[in-house]
Amino acid sequence: MAPNDSAGTNGTAPHGTTGTVAGRRKAVRYIVPVAVAGVAAATIGLVPALASSGDPDLPEITAQELIEKIAASDAQQLSGTVKISTDLGIPSAGGLAGSFIPDGAGDKGSASADPQAKLTELASGTHSLRVAADGPDKQRVSILDDASEYSLIHNGDQVWAYDSKSNAVYHAKEKAPAATERGGHPVPDGVPTTPKAFAEQALKAADGTTSVKVEGTAQVAGRDAYRLVIKPEQSGSTIGSITVAVDAKTGVPLKFTLLPSSGGKAAVDAGFTSVGFGKPDASLFSFTPPKGAEVTEADSAGNREKARKAEKAEGGLGALKGMNAIGEGVNTIGKGWNTIAEIKTPGGTGIPSKASGDVPAEAQQFLDSFGDKVTGTFGSGTVFKTRLVNALMTDDGRVYVGAVTKDELVKAADNAG
Repeated sequence: MAPNDSAGTNGTAPHGTTGTVAGRRKAVRYIVPVAVAGVAAATIGLVPALASSGDPDLPEITAQELIEKIAASDAQQLSGTVKISTDLGIPSAGGLAGSFIPDGAGDKGSASADPQAKLTELASGTHSLRVAADGPDKQRVSILDDASEYSLIHNGDQVWAYDSKSNAVYHAKEKAPAATERGGHPVPDGVPTTPKAFAEQALKAADGTTSVKVEGTAQVAGRDAYRLVIKPEQSGSTIGSITVAVDAKTGVPLKFTLLPSSGGKAAVDAGFTSVGFGKPDASLFSFTPPKGAEVTEADSAGNREKARKAEKAEGGLGALKGMNAIGEGVNTIGKGWNTIAEIKTPGGTGIPSKASGDVPAEAQQFLDSFGDKVTGTFGSGTVFKTRLVNALMTDDGRVYVGAVTKDELVKAADNAG
């Protein structure tokens, strides 16, 4: 069994690992989209989960050596099944989505097959995914439901998405550099679908505010693995610990667990239930639209989205349109796990409300269901909570968001003046 050796996290990289370790020192990005629901959805890019069985006897390895083993892993070919369970503590949105989508925008086509929309479903509940990869130019991810399947296929310069339930197809013809940059998986930013993608996100936070140790071994998907445990050393973080099960032979992350500091079950659990490293069948990466399927090209989908946003603005949702534009002039407060993003909404716009006519009743009910009114020297505002990411929206139009507690957000707003 491996010892509890701790990796150095003070920013000094050992010989030969400067590039990989330095890349992990960057602060985790936070995204604040409209209506805060997206904040919680984006946290799926931060986390993972581990459920282990067995306790194999493996050679000793230090935490730093195991991190280097992950960085050096280069499994170009694999296939298997991944199970993802997410419990971020988000109230059910119910009819919220329909409140924001104009009539006619929710028919089949880009609304049901566009990867950007479909893969955000992984931010809640339990899902089974079938994955396959054959080098950087061929990948497939399929979300399996009881009676339907959604597949995203990347083959050379072709990207296809197919929703069997609605018989809708999405197609893009491009080199897809963004997919290559994300480890060869053609998925939107912030939506990892394999254990390695989860691990790379989590290790970005490993800096001088972090404890990284090897704590025992496990057996995952029938393979022997080491358990790498990452814990924030700062108080005030909503993240308690992250455990990564690393394949002892290949260095490929097999499974993960993120436990919130508030306790309870894992916030996100993602890992292989079966995996193989042989060459997948070439037919997995071929796709021809079925007869009768409605095909939406990427260009037309983009034009449709622009029209949808314009229609929202004309429908009295100007304040939400302004919030969707935030991102310029972002200031960061703190470091490591306690990093908080401070954002000023355009024109100092505060939180839209039902009373002002800016938000439909269903949306207001959703916001009220997980918001706490707070006050401080900064003034007053509302904290919207999940089990991982919290956001303080002040009445004068500032936003503070991070994987920190409510008290940390209020403190940051007070100190910011």
